[in-house]
Amino acid sequence: MTNLRRTPLFDVYKKLGAKTIDFGGWELPVQFSSILEEHHAVRNNAGLFDVSHMGEIEVKGQDSLLFLQKIMTNDISKLVVNKAQYTAMCYEDGGTVDDLLVYKKADNHYLLVVNASNIDKDFSWIQQHVIGDVHVENISDDICQLALQGPRAEEILSELTTYPLQTMKPFTFVDALNVSGANALVSRTGYTGEDGFEIYCEKNDAVELWWGILEAGKDKGLLPCGLGCRDTLRFEANLALYGQELSREITPIEAGIGFAVKTNKDVLFIGQGVLAKQKEEGTARKIVGIEMIDKGIPRHGYNVYVGDQQIGVVTTGTQSPTLKKNVGLVLIADDYTAIDTLVEVEIRGRRLKAKVVATPFYKRAKK
Repeated sequence: MTNLRRTPLFDVYKKLGAKTIDFGGWELPVQFSSILEEHHAVRNNAGLFDVSHMGEIEVKGQDSLLFLQKIMTNDISKLVVNKAQYTAMCYEDGGTVDDLLVYKKADNHYLLVVNASNIDKDFSWIQQHVIGDVHVENISDDICQLALQGPRAEEILSELTTYPLQTMKPFTFVDALNVSGANALVSRTGYTGEDGFEIYCEKNDAVELWWGILEAGKDKGLLPCGLGCRDTLRFEANLALYGQELSREITPIEAGIGFAVKTNKDVLFIGQGVLAKQKEEGTARKIVGIEMIDKGIPRHGYNVYVGDQQIGVVTTGTQSPTLKKNVGLVLIADDYTAIDTLVEVEIRGRRLKAKVVATPFYKRAKK
């Protein structure tokens, strides 16, 4: 694998025997032990992920809020300091530039966390639309991000900081927190369907912090985890993946993240007209869950049929490690999205029966 980018934790992967793959131009671990073992560790105890390939973009200046309101689908004015918000950026036709998190660090100071494969595209898009007193900086190369996810995440991280983590609600964060000697932004967010934290630190602190967290969790079932189980976990929880459930061709409404699209906010945003119409009138297609009836796994890109008519395509599919069922997310014509509708997935030249089911496939039990 030549010319692939690596995070500062690359040597750690090797030490832990990880299997690495090319993921959007990055050499990243797909697994350390096994995808299944890591998946169950996150569902039952905890898992630690290196997600330093993700992008971080700072937005500062007197007009930051107005600017973000114009390019984001969600209502950024609802953010208060130390809160985070899930949102999307769209093209004029409603297609998705990216989905991302916005952290409000102070008045006129925001941190955007974007998908790794979209960093350059997003930064360029943001720069093109700057208005007024706004300063935008791509700080991705200076920041590492670790994700500690699972029901025992709070217990593990509490050993490394004096801050009362139990007081942190979902989508809140604390900046400049001392975690095992590192200065970190700690946010109660994640991409697994479990409780957990995303920890942003300077790249020089990442390796030591990684080992510190693993040490704190060694008696609590904590495992280092790769991208393989990150995908199965987010998929079971019906969390969209850019490039599959969201894309240049798929709007946030079609993808099922309409909750992050506020078409009635005070400021007109890019794509608002199309998205408002989709919210009011519905869409010709949408993403729903399916469960296989016949034996077969619905994979990304497989076509979906009713009779001789192709009605859609699989965006993500696998055997769910938690449910032990073959399930998928499919982008299909709206006429076929009712629960229990029978469809067929073409798998290796054969049409296999499936039915539309409710999502998310997995939802963690409330404490």
